[in-house]
Amino acid sequence: MSNPTTAKPTLQHDNDRTRVTLWEFAPGAATGWHRHEMDYVIVPLTTGKLKLLGSDGVENETDLTAGVSYFREAGVEHDVINANDFDFTFLEVEFK
Repeated sequence: MSNPTTAKPTLQHDNDRTRVTLWEFAPGAATGWHRHEMDYVIVPLTTGKLKLLGSDGVENETDLTAGVSYFREAGVEHDVINANDFDFTFLEVEFK
């Protein structure tokens, strides 16, 4: 990854119903503030911790397990940061 402070998104699939993006994070890398405009599922490909900074100023750290997905509804606003000392990856599947 060229910039360790910015997570790298790679679009893998995009059609009229879904969008799939691979997110790759170096240690400490972040997505940057964003708002999810669609419902989505996250599928971790790595086991580790992510730090979530909410638009309300609340900071949470969550443990994720490779292969254990979770669903969120549209409207979530946050910054996602790799809280590990190793690379972290997940797939984001958005529903249009």
